[in-house]
Amino acid sequence: MAGPVRFRRSTERWDEDRVRRQLLASLDDRFGARLTTPKIDAPEGYTARRLEMDNGDLALFAWTDTDAFWLGNTVTPEVLWRTDKETFDEAPFDIARWAQRELTYDLERQAPWLAAYEYVAWFFLPVLFSKDGRETTRAFFDRDAAGFPDATREDGLEFYERFLSTGVLDDHRYTMAAKLGTSERNEFNRMRATMGEFNAAKLLTDAGIPFVPESERDSGHALDFAVETPGGERLVEVTRPMPPRDRNAGTAIASLRRTVDSKTRDQLAIHDDAVLFVDCTSFRDDEWNPIRAERPSLGYEPTVVFRYRPDGRCEGYRHGEVPLDLDDGIEWV
Repeated sequence: MAGPVRFRRSTERWDEDRVRRQLLASLDDRFGARLTTPKIDAPEGYTARRLEMDNGDLALFAWTDTDAFWLGNTVTPEVLWRTDKETFDEAPFDIARWAQRELTYDLERQAPWLAAYEYVAWFFLPVLFSKDGRETTRAFFDRDAAGFPDATREDGLEFYERFLSTGVLDDHRYTMAAKLGTSERNEFNRMRATMGEFNAAKLLTDAGIPFVPESERDSGHALDFAVETPGGERLVEVTRPMPPRDRNAGTAIASLRRTVDSKTRDQLAIHDDAVLFVDCTSFRDDEWNPIRAERPSLGYEPTVVFRYRPDGRCEGYRHGEVPLDLDDGIEWV
């Protein structure tokens, strides 16, 4: 499965003729392709071209006498196979800025409703233009309201626009954006689960708790967050149950317990001092209300069960001694 788009950096000498022979020709033979002028002026000192394929794939290529950068959601031509990969943050600023402006130009014409949310569009640009995810990620924001039930796409986009514009995840952009996935299929349940990690990050942020996403452990597991507490570092693992309407769980509480049970037989079986965050944002009011009323124990502690609404309100409950002060981020029920 292809990942988020990254640059390939070549240190060989390039000119227009070589671009046509070794890049355009192979793509034209395979898909049908044309070489066009970029919509945004290339950085000073660079010559740049767009390679547009008949199947909708796109590649950008910019070069000087000593350096060249390829960015594409199509098959990489063989001549570039052994080149180094660089993210938008790792590539030279002027090249990264130009490429992102070029992609944003396309997004504004292909999905203006999404491009209108500038921070969401910028943050998820690596997957919005990925080889396998350019259709599915856009569909998720459009048709699934980014995981909020009984909400419009604008509700979901405004929620994440407000959060992402804080900049708290900027340094972890590729790590977090890639979690949304680059699957060719509309796996909305998996995408909702991914947004549970964004919701957990928002909860920690609102509570003023510093964190680092995707914490690698010696066990070989990567837990979702490492957080700083007065007593030292604690790990946080996030899970997001499928609502009972989407699984054969019978009730909302049964769905909740089944999901937590599955999680405790994996990462939490080894890291049993981690705090478990259970995001019930996918649950409608009629599914959440029994959980809210009963506050069921789930077979693991410490656990925080919570649910966001698109207006930013978050409510939930604790099970066990939770070593995190979340009072500023959540309304306890």
